[in-house]
Amino acid sequence: MTAVRKEAFGRMPAEEEGGEVEKFVLQSDSVRVEILSFGCIITRLETKDKDGQFSDIVLGFDTLEGYTAKHPYFGTVVGRVANRIANGKFSVDGKQYQLFINNGPNSLHGGAKGFDKVLWSAEVLPNGVRFFRLSPDGEEGYPGDLKVWVTYTLNGRELAINYQAQTSKTTPINLTNHSYFNLAGQGSRDVYDHEISIEADSYLPVDDTQIPTGEVAAVQGTGFDLRQPVELGKHLQKFHLGGFDHNFCLHQGQDRRLVARVFHPPTGRTMEVHTTQPGIQFYTGNFLDGSLKGKGGATYPKHSAFCLETQNWPDAVNKPHFPNALLHPGEEYNHTTWLVFNTA
Repeated sequence: MTAVRKEAFGRMPAEEEGGEVEKFVLQSDSVRVEILSFGCIITRLETKDKDGQFSDIVLGFDTLEGYTAKHPYFGTVVGRVANRIANGKFSVDGKQYQLFINNGPNSLHGGAKGFDKVLWSAEVLPNGVRFFRLSPDGEEGYPGDLKVWVTYTLNGRELAINYQAQTSKTTPINLTNHSYFNLAGQGSRDVYDHEISIEADSYLPVDDTQIPTGEVAAVQGTGFDLRQPVELGKHLQKFHLGGFDHNFCLHQGQDRRLVARVFHPPTGRTMEVHTTQPGIQFYTGNFLDGSLKGKGGATYPKHSAFCLETQNWPDAVNKPHFPNALLHPGEEYNHTTWLVFNTA
């Protein structure tokens, strides 16, 4: 059984029309998750360790003010297009569109005010919560009225996130959740003692602005071969890597498949990622710098968390040989990611 309850979390600033932000608490015997109607943010995620003790394993803030201020997308749903679009430009049906530039020369995670920075309407479900918003034609430069539904459901040890969308004009779309995890518990110093594996035979090399070069490179014989579990800290040292911020190319198919697994030996916590998406961005918190004050006064230094963002490949709208990034009128965008928590 999953218990679901709703609480007030805060009010938006007056200049944002002062709407009420709600928090939804989903609880099973083994997992407890708190999600906001602002940005569909996962603000807490508690799972058991091998001794049955609950800890919060995601980075974030205690108050709404933390999330309305600038932060690196802690726990948010990002869109209309997650990840980077080169130079913030793309063409659809012969028309060129220019987006807001917010990451070097590129557009990142939907632009200046993406899906992470808006209030969503919410509907409580028996085992979760469904959020909805209409992203109007021209919002952040994107074409078409886009109806978007994001549904979180909790069943036992499994948290599912489903994304659905319909559009009035052809538009690129790529939705993901940007939670930062540390299986030792949020506020722990680093993730070097985590063991990770990713089921990917290839990855996307990037240029110095983090845009894929277009090459689909084999992981074999490189530091990107994570098909067998590696201990993260030792692996980064061995291959002289400053961290990961790369898309791994998953085995293609529309069905649910296991794509990544993380194990934290000291606590026994494990997390599996299953998805229908064609890619997963593995990010090791390279840009965290300890300057933000997180939950319980925690600071979040470099490499103190990891993200596993299930997604389409970055800049796919400008790369014809990447998986299709366009949604057409009459079609439905529908992807699901499942996070499964256990102990080993």
